[in-house]
Amino acid sequence: MLIPEGWFAMGSGNGQENERPVRQVWIDPFYLGECQVTNAEYAGFLDATRGNVPPLWHDSNFNGPDRPVVSVSWFDALKYCAWLSEISGRKYRLPTEAEWERAARGGLEGKLFPWGDDSPQSLPNYAERWKAGPEPIRRSSPNGFGLYDICQNVHEWCSDWYQSDYYAHSPQRNPQGPDTGQRRSSRGGSWRHHIKVTRCAARSSIPPEFQYADYGFRVAC
Repeated sequence: MLIPEGWFAMGSGNGQENERPVRQVWIDPFYLGECQVTNAEYAGFLDATRGNVPPLWHDSNFNGPDRPVVSVSWFDALKYCAWLSEISGRKYRLPTEAEWERAARGGLEGKLFPWGDDSPQSLPNYAERWKAGPEPIRRSSPNGFGLYDICQNVHEWCSDWYQSDYYAHSPQRNPQGPDTGQRRSSRGGSWRHHIKVTRCAARSSIPPEFQYADYGFRVAC
């Protein structure tokens, strides 16, 4: 889906300290996957590259073809983007944190969630969802930019190194994250957390080699 260029208020004055200060950020236009990369899509990559399957590849709670692939490391996600770029002739990559937040907001300036400020518990059948793993894609309505499952289902890898105070000195236009670090940034909610849908501004991170049951990704270009 095309994410149009523009300014947006990145961060939250009411969230965690690493979401401050809130500042206006410009993002150039880019494309972001309508959905998280699925097991069916990732299977094509594995077949073509003879790559190693993720740890939960054969677990029935996770391996449905229309569920997001999980337990992929940041390095695995980059390898998928490189393979997709090679076969398609387009340059695919992971989104930056700033791109991800711009896309997640769907054009709703200053709102907590992709749909507005109503709590996640207001979503249909919230209490019955995500019992043992991520849902198949497209079970919820898309946001204003046509993106499904943004802020929910699985954490999504971003390209940036993570730094808790990065917002205090990051560039105003197309920030790429710090030059070095020990953890890679991620965004979005997780099926296994008590609060299963994150705010658009909420940040997370883990070391890039980790393969967690609630980590997946979507591609940008």
